[in-house]
Amino acid sequence: MAGSMKVLVGCKRVIDYAVKIRVRPDKMGVVTDGVKHSMNPFDEIAVEEAIRLREKKIAGELIAVSCGPKECGETLRTALAMGFDRGIHVEINDRQLYETLTPLHIAKIFAKLVEKEKPGLVILGKQAIDGDCNQTGQMLAGLLKWPQASFTSKLSIDGDWAHITREVDGGLENIKVALPAVVTADLRLNEPRYATLPNIMKAKKKPVDKVDPEQLGVDLSPRIHIIKVEDPPVREAGVKVDNVDELIDRLKNEAGVI
Repeated sequence: MAGSMKVLVGCKRVIDYAVKIRVRPDKMGVVTDGVKHSMNPFDEIAVEEAIRLREKKIAGELIAVSCGPKECGETLRTALAMGFDRGIHVEINDRQLYETLTPLHIAKIFAKLVEKEKPGLVILGKQAIDGDCNQTGQMLAGLLKWPQASFTSKLSIDGDWAHITREVDGGLENIKVALPAVVTADLRLNEPRYATLPNIMKAKKKPVDKVDPEQLGVDLSPRIHIIKVEDPPVREAGVKVDNVDELIDRLKNEAGVI
């Protein structure tokens, strides 16, 4: 498997992390028109890790996958410019349908692509910064009946085994899983590289296959209905106290917590 292992990586298009999110006037979602988008940061880490595996002569072909409207092609080009060989764009141009997609829908799409491409490793970001679901990787492993290693902060491959360091509540956990497997990338796994201008130009010529979800036999019927989207409540300003006695008095007589 070493040197020829195919790696499949998810690349979700999300509103850029530096953008201030605004709720739409109809309270049914957030404003996306005219707003800067970029690759989900955790997916960018997954892309970088796949490239590093090839630089170590462990991985062979690298394939980036994105599900969504035509603009997702730009996200795939970012992965191609970083060093990926080709992309797969699962086109979902119905905006209302796209906004009601759940991790299970995406996991089923990836499961079908895995059946077709037969990768030795799937790497996803641990979560997307828009939905924060942290479910797709786990669901995909369940559908495939593959081992999984979530919240990965260190990855090494030794033959048919992946050695993983995971971020857990109590610190770090070291495990090994048999390949093929699903791995989800945590923040400390690596620091993604920047694409160089020559590679950005080369990426325009790399192949991106367009796939219809119906071709994959995946039903995208909504499983959720958006009732209302609201801004979080405005946090009241804090106050400073001069001494402990004043603090206790305020907690007791104003806040009523003691």
